[in-house]
Amino acid sequence: MQTKSGFPFLSGLLIFLTFLSPALFAGEISLESLLREMVDRTAVTRFPEPFYTCRQASSYDRASTAPDKPGWYANADTSQFVRDERNGDRKEWVLLDADGPGAVVRWWITAPHYKATFRIYLDGAAEPAVEANIGDLVGGDFLVSAPLSEETARGRNLYLPIPYAKHIKVTADEMPTQQNLYYQINYRTYTPGTAVETFSREILEKQTGLVRDVQKTLVEPAEVFGSEHAPEEKAPRGIARTGSLRVESKPNPEMTANPADSEWVGTDRFRDKHQHRAATDRPFYISGLKIRVEADDVPQALRSIVLRITFDGKETVCCPLGDFFGSGVGINPYQSWYSSVTKDGEMISRWPMPFRSEMLITLESLKNQKFAVTCHYDLSPYEWDERSMYFHCNWRQQREMETLGGDGTDWNYITIQGKGVFAGDSLSVVNRHTAWWGEGDEKIFVDGETFPSHFGTGTEDYYGYAWCTPAFFESPFHAQPRAEGPDNFGNTTNSRYRLLDGIPFTASFRFDMEVWHWAKTQIDYAVTSYWYALGDATTNPPDNVKKEAAHKVSYKTENYVFLIPGYGIGNKPRGNLSIQNMSNRPGKWHNNEQLWWTGAKPGNDLVLKVKTEHAGKQKLIVSMTKAADYGIMRFWLDGQKVGEPVDLYNDGVIPSGPVELGTVDIVPGDHELKITIEGKNAKSANYFFGMDKYNFVPAE
Repeated sequence: MQTKSGFPFLSGLLIFLTFLSPALFAGEISLESLLREMVDRTAVTRFPEPFYTCRQASSYDRASTAPDKPGWYANADTSQFVRDERNGDRKEWVLLDADGPGAVVRWWITAPHYKATFRIYLDGAAEPAVEANIGDLVGGDFLVSAPLSEETARGRNLYLPIPYAKHIKVTADEMPTQQNLYYQINYRTYTPGTAVETFSREILEKQTGLVRDVQKTLVEPAEVFGSEHAPEEKAPRGIARTGSLRVESKPNPEMTANPADSEWVGTDRFRDKHQHRAATDRPFYISGLKIRVEADDVPQALRSIVLRITFDGKETVCCPLGDFFGSGVGINPYQSWYSSVTKDGEMISRWPMPFRSEMLITLESLKNQKFAVTCHYDLSPYEWDERSMYFHCNWRQQREMETLGGDGTDWNYITIQGKGVFAGDSLSVVNRHTAWWGEGDEKIFVDGETFPSHFGTGTEDYYGYAWCTPAFFESPFHAQPRAEGPDNFGNTTNSRYRLLDGIPFTASFRFDMEVWHWAKTQIDYAVTSYWYALGDATTNPPDNVKKEAAHKVSYKTENYVFLIPGYGIGNKPRGNLSIQNMSNRPGKWHNNEQLWWTGAKPGNDLVLKVKTEHAGKQKLIVSMTKAADYGIMRFWLDGQKVGEPVDLYNDGVIPSGPVELGTVDIVPGDHELKITIEGKNAKSANYFFGMDKYNFVPAE
């Protein structure tokens, strides 16, 4: 271990005095104060004053009423409203109706098209303060441009704060024409009596310069790098101290791996810890943290080297390096307000982390591996007071969770006891299927709520995009730096960073996410939660962090096969594979289900792993499905054609019954059965394929 002062340092967390407003200190809430709060780096480190709650209005399925009642995982999360009402000759549907003082701080919407109009009524006024096409207002440039209003992977977002003194009502019209509208609106409600200046277009016009400066700051967070050996007194403005930690470790040849589960034997005996301590005579905060990892297997090192940080004697950070920086598995470049990853592997954190007098950084390797880690940090002066909170970061992973295929279960991100603010999270997923894994809704319970004050409309909606779009995107507030594919197969990483939409809690906080997958398969979830709390807060850290972080990772999932119960899948076919429930036709399909292949085209192949105990000439018999949208299929066994193509068209869904494809000369053991789409009947609407079961029968 080496420790130095004066290494290159990061000052991306400078608080610029030009962004500090007297309104922040006077307790007056306005568009100006909220914009300045958005880019005030240390604002998140102090418990809110004046206090506010943060809630969400959304189009979640109203059939969801309680965890112990049917409908809790209902999925009709579109065009659900508070009520509809008449406004003269016009009918309007109410999305949000809330008393103030308050402020809307985040909008998200998506729809097949954008034909309706949003109207925002403030403080009981009969005429709307804002009236615009829904797509122009949210994600368009009607009020403001990117990044405060932009579209990311078919999700439309608006982060311009809209404060109000007494009341807000948001409506949409033309719903019979619009049809589907998915929405989420996050809003603050301040303590009664809080002075709030109500939003207007005129006030927005007066703040054009500030809006422009905030937009620029959000997309270009300031970073100042000093000379490599600059002394502390030459540090840039706002940076009082810098420090560095260089760690190098070589594998111990006496340690061996367990080939059964790819986890190292004797982890506790060779675990490698490297620590750096900084003691100060007054409060500071980590204003920048920059880490680079060199290793033969960088993705593995990023997961199995754990960052631990202790502030004033209490450990509040325990997270694998890659997950802490929102990169997930491997180096996945992106930039947000709080974190960045560069193409050359530099990982930067701008989370402000205050402490009174002592900080301890620990890098703990959980695998027998060769690596080198370079860590730089900046410390900036901090004024500690009774509202000051410590930064926390917790990580949890669960591998090979069984999904239900068309239904959901709740998976806990984190549960906290104490007083603080939830500030964001990053989710890394391994999906062993091309079908969509993220239909599940977030459910956030604050201060003992029996029904969540945040009930979402889908995992991708929570992370700012839509329609399970596997496209790269980045913004100050949310990112998808990785979506491996094809479709939604493999590794995906999503992050959401909360600025004005952070969620305060005074006693408890619980965040559950539905694991809702369209297919029956297995899936891995690894979540990183970022939060701030007063000193005595506690959480529910899992007891298997070291085991999970030490587990072997695969940066590319070519080695995975789709895990379809009852079927061995030998390739990654185009389109979607799932298990289709056929119980509405009981007794006609084996186990009342079939393997269903959709979304593919002529020339695409599906490879199945099949097995036989017989030898010699065998009849290959396959039971399938016929329907009005099924295709013509060609079959191959171990690369050899078997019989003639089979036309699976039928006007209505029926089992094919046992179809004898042909006779093969075979040996006992494992074989590959390939199905190729040859085309379709002129009457068929698509190229679907459904398989029930196969069998080898000795030829007479």
